[in-house]
Amino acid sequence: MHLLKAATLSVSNLDRSVALYSGWLDYTTVEKGTVTDDLAAAWGAPAAAGRRTAVMAPASGADIFIRFVEADPVATFKPLTTYGWAAIEICVRDVLSVASRMERSPFKIIGPPREIEGLDAIYPMQVMGPDGEVVYLTQIRSNLPAYRLPRAKSMIDHLFILVLGCSDMRASIKWFEDAVGLGLGRVMDIEYTMLAKAFGTPLDELHTISTVIHDKDVFLELDQLPDVAGPRPGPKDALPPGVAMATLKAPDFDAIAGDWAAPPAARDGAIYGGGRSGTLIAPDGTRVEIVETH
Repeated sequence: MHLLKAATLSVSNLDRSVALYSGWLDYTTVEKGTVTDDLAAAWGAPAAAGRRTAVMAPASGADIFIRFVEADPVATFKPLTTYGWAAIEICVRDVLSVASRMERSPFKIIGPPREIEGLDAIYPMQVMGPDGEVVYLTQIRSNLPAYRLPRAKSMIDHLFILVLGCSDMRASIKWFEDAVGLGLGRVMDIEYTMLAKAFGTPLDELHTISTVIHDKDVFLELDQLPDVAGPRPGPKDALPPGVAMATLKAPDFDAIAGDWAAPPAARDGAIYGGGRSGTLIAPDGTRVEIVETH
């Protein structure tokens, strides 16, 4: 069972974001509304109450969503340089064809298609949206020995990894192991041009990253950020700017060991499906929403 259910993005103009992801990433709106008081409290973000929101699904119909929540922009937010959820990663059929589309789109290409030495199975590129949200668009070309990797069923398909920037990667790994019952996949030192460009360091500098898995499914990447990184700016009672929150499914909801921001409650909708949900606060103030599966 793949445990990734949704990513929540803070956006300054909901209509613009919905049109952008519909027109250029082929996503379809499945829900629209406003954030209720109790849901905002469950996120530990009471300032999100009353804000407009939309949930979008990929063209393939996969049951993995992108949710937008309208929020006030944070002028000091600089993508990839602060702790917390840094990027979403979407699988695509042909990254070169997708790159050609992105060249014509309002998305800014911040990383053209590039093969990664030692990781021939994946062929990624990166773009940035108007609210500083970083989107990896990755073609899966083969399996890795230790993992199951998805294959896109539409030109641009579903989320399959969320990327987390950490002040202490090992502490974050342990939190996911202890609180959510996930496992460490692999730790690697790689040339990571996205981080090097964000921090102005040499492009050939090595950065330590890791994967977090369930069974053989890999769906979280944790990056150790340089010492000059800092906390995500913005009001503490609001969702953070950029990629704000991950939503994971829990096959055994009652086994979750973390502290809830508010008591879990049953909720309806595409993401929740009538199951219980609640939000845990991980290291660096990272929000991890957990949804009960049936």
